[in-house]
Amino acid sequence: MTIKRILPFILAVIMLISVTSCQKKPEAVDEPETPSEETTEPVEAVEPEPEPVEEPKYKPYQFDESKLVEYNGTVEHIFFHQIVAWPEMAFDGDTYEKGIDDWMCTADEFVKIMDELYAKGYILVDIRDVWSEYEDSNGNPFMMRNTLRIPEGRIPFVMSYDDISVYEYMPANGFMERLIIGDDGELWCKGIGPDGKEVIAQGLDIITLTDKYIKEHPDFSLNGAKACLSLTGYAGILGYDTNQDSRGTAYYDVDHRAAEIEAVKPIIEKLKETGWYFGSHTWGHIRLDKRNVEQVKADTERWFQDVGACVGETPILFYPHGARPDGKDVDQTGPVFKYLHSQGFRYFFSVGTNSFSKIKTDISAVVGDRLHPDGTTLRWARKTYLPFYDAKDIYDDRRPDYGNSWDK
Repeated sequence: MTIKRILPFILAVIMLISVTSCQKKPEAVDEPETPSEETTEPVEAVEPEPEPVEEPKYKPYQFDESKLVEYNGTVEHIFFHQIVAWPEMAFDGDTYEKGIDDWMCTADEFVKIMDELYAKGYILVDIRDVWSEYEDSNGNPFMMRNTLRIPEGRIPFVMSYDDISVYEYMPANGFMERLIIGDDGELWCKGIGPDGKEVIAQGLDIITLTDKYIKEHPDFSLNGAKACLSLTGYAGILGYDTNQDSRGTAYYDVDHRAAEIEAVKPIIEKLKETGWYFGSHTWGHIRLDKRNVEQVKADTERWFQDVGACVGETPILFYPHGARPDGKDVDQTGPVFKYLHSQGFRYFFSVGTNSFSKIKTDISAVVGDRLHPDGTTLRWARKTYLPFYDAKDIYDDRRPDYGNSWDK
């Protein structure tokens, strides 16, 4: 066979092989396996981790609930003014000495009184836990005494502190000047000591001294209760110029006041966080028995503007000078009392020599008296206060010699 006759045959075979090679199935590419429905394992839902809850820094003492008993007896009420840090500055014979001696206790006297109360079994409670407002089936509000549950053998009492402002005469007469928050995040107080140098301390003002005492005696407080801070407004609050007349002087600096309000806000929040609460003592420390409704209204509106705007609403009112509105609010409900009630006040307390309280039946309110440890009662009412302490053991010998009636 010649080459010419074989060549077409060879070319045809080569083409056939080429076509067959082009149609060859490509090698399989690895793909992820898809499990069948029958063999798929259920995937468990993963719950997100809960947000961490910050533990409160102030932890009230935890009593054994099984050992608490119901208490329906008298709840005592004691109040103080600011305390004297340096008696040598307060009792120096100037024009302020007598007033300070009459109405204040020294820091040493305050601690001794707390020691006596603690030793006698008293336990500090919040006034809002003693009485609360409820509604009847018709929606009418009324105040009712709650049943307290306290450790057996203890005696509940309420404390309130009046005039927790720094009046103009105070810094030069033995009182600390203002609350501050220290680098440790706790409340401190600062002032100018007898040597003219700045002092920052805990225990030379009534607030940080109370904090310190309860920290050392945690079972002295039920549910973390502290005292109610009774505030006027005309000289600011807590040592800050939150008022619109800046300590009663002629000028009014808008920027200064705004800065002072901002500065006191964390102080207020810290107080609330650690068991303190607030009450009104009127804006101008006015006698409610000598003012008509319009005058009381003007003062109350000013209190809400200068004080309430900082500390928030409060249902508690303490009468300046112990002066009850409308003659006698215990037996009648006059126009001044009704106005104050319309502004949200429900607790109305005066000053007296016994632990008196009464729930009014014609309006949702409780009225009562408060006892007042101070120079006046230390000197002249020893027997009245013997259920709480003995003035002979409390009295600070650095006080001026104005006499006493301890033996009567």
